[in-house]
Amino acid sequence: MSEIKNIIFDLGGVILNLDIPKTIAEFNKLSAKPFESIYTQLQQSTIFDLFDKGQMSETDFFNELKKSLNDTVTKTEMISAWNAMLLDFPIHRFNMLIHLKSRYRLFLLSNTNEIHIKQLEEDLFKQHGHENLELFFEKVYYSCRIGMRKPDSEIFEYVLQQNHLKAHETIFFDDSPQHIQGALKTGIKAHIVPKEKDIEALLMELKLL
Repeated sequence: MSEIKNIIFDLGGVILNLDIPKTIAEFNKLSAKPFESIYTQLQQSTIFDLFDKGQMSETDFFNELKKSLNDTVTKTEMISAWNAMLLDFPIHRFNMLIHLKSRYRLFLLSNTNEIHIKQLEEDLFKQHGHENLELFFEKVYYSCRIGMRKPDSEIFEYVLQQNHLKAHETIFFDDSPQHIQGALKTGIKAHIVPKEKDIEALLMELKLL
């Protein structure tokens, strides 16, 4: 892929290890109905989309969530369950990014929210001494801070336009198939990162690393 000059990475499940079923399991301990009925990796109810876009406050988000749980659940319990999916940042992926940065323009594009950002940055500092992910990317895009989310085409177009990138020179990696489809619609090359394969191995297969 000698024509590739730009790489856009998803965060969770690609750079950050992620376990969405863990969050679902934790909420099921608190819930009056299966949490899967309102939240999965492939589909989620409107409140999660609004929260990801920064269009719903933390208070309103948890008030709406509580309606699906029970009257006695606390905000602390809900935050803990919501953050349960966030695991670790393997050091070899940061080494990979540093190596790639010398050859490509790197960007991060993540559907996320301020609660997760706060937790992942705390974890990042504890694990590796970095306050945020800005060191590893030319630009970091969090959906809640730009008012758009994947798989909508507008968010991919936004990243291209903001950084004067050509779609055919850009490749995107994500662990959610619907996000891959969103990128492909804009002309960006895109690859799914299978759960059983590390992003580093995939990049080597594609001769990008």
